[in-house]
Amino acid sequence: MPSARLEDLIDQGKGAAPADLVLRGGQVLDLVTGEMIAGDVAICGDTIVGIGDAYEGREVIDVGALTLVPGFIDTHLHIESAMVTPYEFDRCVGPRGVTTAICDPHEIANVAGLEGITYFLEAAAHTVMDIRVQLSSCVPATEMETSGARIGADELAALKDHPRVIGLAEFMNYPGVLAKDPAALAKLEAFRGRHIDGHAPLLSGKALNAYLAAGIRTEHEATTAAEALEKLQKGMRVLIREGSVSRDMHALAPVLTERTAPYMCLCTDDRNPLDIAEHGHLDYMIRSLIALGVPPLAVYRAASLSAAEAFGLKDRGQIAPGKRADIVGLPSLEACRAELVIAGGQVVGAAAYAAREVVAPVARRSVRAPRVTAADFRHPDRSEATHVIGIRPGKILTEHLREEVVVVDGDKPADPALGLNRIAVIERHGRNGNIATGFVRGFDLRHGAIAGTVCHDHHNIVAVGADYADMALAVNRLGEIEGGIVVASGGRVRAELALPVAGLMSLAPFEDVEADLRRLRAAARVLGVTLQEPFLQLAFLALPVIPALKITDRGLVDVEKFEIIG
Repeated sequence: MPSARLEDLIDQGKGAAPADLVLRGGQVLDLVTGEMIAGDVAICGDTIVGIGDAYEGREVIDVGALTLVPGFIDTHLHIESAMVTPYEFDRCVGPRGVTTAICDPHEIANVAGLEGITYFLEAAAHTVMDIRVQLSSCVPATEMETSGARIGADELAALKDHPRVIGLAEFMNYPGVLAKDPAALAKLEAFRGRHIDGHAPLLSGKALNAYLAAGIRTEHEATTAAEALEKLQKGMRVLIREGSVSRDMHALAPVLTERTAPYMCLCTDDRNPLDIAEHGHLDYMIRSLIALGVPPLAVYRAASLSAAEAFGLKDRGQIAPGKRADIVGLPSLEACRAELVIAGGQVVGAAAYAAREVVAPVARRSVRAPRVTAADFRHPDRSEATHVIGIRPGKILTEHLREEVVVVDGDKPADPALGLNRIAVIERHGRNGNIATGFVRGFDLRHGAIAGTVCHDHHNIVAVGADYADMALAVNRLGEIEGGIVVASGGRVRAELALPVAGLMSLAPFEDVEADLRRLRAAARVLGVTLQEPFLQLAFLALPVIPALKITDRGLVDVEKFEIIG
């Protein structure tokens, strides 16, 4: 509900009383007609009350020649993947024009259960940007992994009327939907008629029809134009994703036109502070899409109005009377570099951030993995053909490769010279101590190891390496720092980032996390890694709902068969 009295909204809108805030001197991009509207923007509390006319205000900001556009809406993301708390995420991307973030806290939910979701709901009440929550639908994502928690339909339903909850988050267990799994159907039934977000990579034809018939309406997993078009034609709102690993923007740019824009949105899914610092967030997507030839009107619609409509946020997405005062001031639509950001009628800046109330973090000391030795990374498989995870850079989709690996002293060893590295997942929630090993091609580690507790979505420890001893060192170090990311080589830790909140988020400012990620990236490159974002790329190799071959603490998973194969 608007924060101002109805009488004040009316009086300030008709000019009978000075507006609380007036933005003077700019022009407004109307996302309905595409026209530019000259005149002041009058704001009462958190609500726009007037445009296209002259207003007096208790406070006046001269915006000069800026073009004013609605605040940007990230329609699907996991704030935990930014490796900072919701407060630092707010401070990191708010000045770039993001005024609404629709998050799915299923990373922390898979570690800490409802406590993690509750933390996000409580923190969201105190951020400058408006954080809305989709309730995590798949905790765990599948039965082929060990997570730290389990959340059922009744627990989710108990939160569905929370004022910051939009609906049910990405329903990743699409095989469960198609197979009419009782647990999956119970969650869908609990949210029937409400917003349900989808997650069905490569699904098409009658299988896609059946998935959509269950009431699922939005999705961010389209990776080709053909896939996006089929999903649009079948009633899905397609969210164009550009994360730190999953980069689909270039492939989907041709699909975004002024005709399709009302049914397309933008999202980042998983994007870290280093990428944000070097390239940007939704602002990067906007200027990149325009540079790729997409009409600016289509892009800005997808970034705000279409996003608001897709997720039922009828109070925002347009600079118009009665709408929430989320406004971004830009010198140029094409460059999309914010010089002024208003969120809920409040100027985004140091004063607004300093005034926030901070909720204490949860899920400390969550890494309860057994200490490991080099011998734990041996792979005593004696079959002739060896399953190998093949990395597709810029994608979380992987190849299912089969290669010949010779057994040496009862072990199929990694072969860094041929680009074949060991990968392992170690259960870290204190449930069973599982250790699974396999092979991955595409990391190109010549020596050393990388390990982390960011490991989608169960967030066990995942490690990749050319040397078993360095893998053990990196894994054991994670237990000492309450989780995070470690790069080791030659028996020494070369770089690390501590993530003590659920093994996922730092308590440090985002600038410090960015600096640590730079050091980690540099250390990884010394080991031979050429991947643009090796740490999230590694994390997604353990997600068994994305084709084709993945690994969890229970073993290698053939995602297309949806079964453990070794």
